[in-house]
Amino acid sequence: MRHFAAAAKKLRHPPLVPKRAMLVNENAPLTNREHQIVQVLAEGITNKEIGRRLGLTEGTVKVHLHRIYRKLGIANRTVLAVLAPTIALIRR
Repeated sequence: MRHFAAAAKKLRHPPLVPKRAMLVNENAPLTNREHQIVQVLAEGITNKEIGRRLGLTEGTVKVHLHRIYRKLGIANRTVLAVLAPTIALIRR
């Protein structure tokens, strides 16, 4: 057990600070790409299928969705799908 404790003390992890690119301005309008994702998501399809339709990877779709959730102050895709018709009217 002492061996693991000693090894744990030697490990240094960087502080958990978000990268600048990850920061989202909650007051910023949705980008054109984010509007596209909202439109397609409203059809009730998976992230993978959204990616196929828009030429993105599934991971990129997830990143966009999380940024959309933060900007709109919502918790999940169900709420976003319900709001999609309203969001389509608020194009920038």
